[in-house]
Amino acid sequence: MRSKSQPLLFVTDVLGAKPEPWQADALEAVGTHDRVSIRSGHGVGKTTFESWLILWFLLTRKNCKIPVAAAGNPTRASGFFYDTHHSLRHRWHTMHVNCLDVPRAQGHIEDIKAKYGESSNAYRVRVLGEFPTSDDETVIPLDLVLGSVGRNVATLDYYPVWGVDVARFGDDRTALAKRQRNKLLEPVKCWSDVDLMVTAGKIKAEYDATSYDLRPSEIVIDIIGLGAGVYDRCKELRLPVRGVNVGEAAASRENCARLRDELWFKGREWFHDRGCSMPKDDALIAELTTPTYAFTSSRKMVVESKADMKKRGMRSPDLADAFLLTFARNDRRKVERYHRPVLKRSAWAA
Repeated sequence: MRSKSQPLLFVTDVLGAKPEPWQADALEAVGTHDRVSIRSGHGVGKTTFESWLILWFLLTRKNCKIPVAAAGNPTRASGFFYDTHHSLRHRWHTMHVNCLDVPRAQGHIEDIKAKYGESSNAYRVRVLGEFPTSDDETVIPLDLVLGSVGRNVATLDYYPVWGVDVARFGDDRTALAKRQRNKLLEPVKCWSDVDLMVTAGKIKAEYDATSYDLRPSEIVIDIIGLGAGVYDRCKELRLPVRGVNVGEAAASRENCARLRDELWFKGREWFHDRGCSMPKDDALIAELTTPTYAFTSSRKMVVESKADMKKRGMRSPDLADAFLLTFARNDRRKVERYHRPVLKRSAWAA
């Protein structure tokens, strides 16, 4: 059978399919190389290509087994798949598929661009088919965050902590995040173009609408600038607020320049432990995985500033900052209620 060594011939003549140009090249590569590694963006036809290979191999060989793990989205700047395109490249035939070169894959490009920005890791991975910027440059790697989405984790008996990053008018947003130990309870809420008293009222209404057992032990507010007014009003409303200045020196880490830098790296450790969970929140994911970091002359780590991010065409990471503010306070375990033991009544009692 001629198609035994020619998967492209099998697909076109036996299946009657019409491969995309990259699929045709990849089919020919599989027929002539024993190791092929393809990195690509989303929607280019990887699953179709994979199904053709499975049918080709099953129908041209006897007693074969075909393990299928995934298709090749380059979500990590480390690991075996990454190595096949770098340190092990000499042992593999490698290919790269960019969504911009595949007409069928271009429907989502504008959405990704609008949501994440062209310089984001999400755009690099989902559109360009490139690996994200290295884990050494990005504060929180994309693969760690994606791995936490929808993860099934045990509910821990700790009080929630809320974080609030305050904005007033313009492009920036006020954001409210709710974390309970190892779980982000819901997508981060945000609003814009309201004055400080309205913001305080929104936080109060959110608190009052929350069931007693899920109310936060503290609501952490960044008091730089406009946040101070929201903090004062919330305190007047008897909410459990705590003000922090993220521009001050790091609280507990000598290798971080400021508290803001420390909070970002606490967030990184939270994801790195792989025992956390968050809901699908694309806007938050984009903001968490965009900032990079560098070192000062004194070897302290500094996370990319909001101003520098805006120069790169990115939005201010208001949602991420609100979430990371929840790490400004150590998680508090709920105090167990004391239960008086039930005493058995004596048979002699009247």
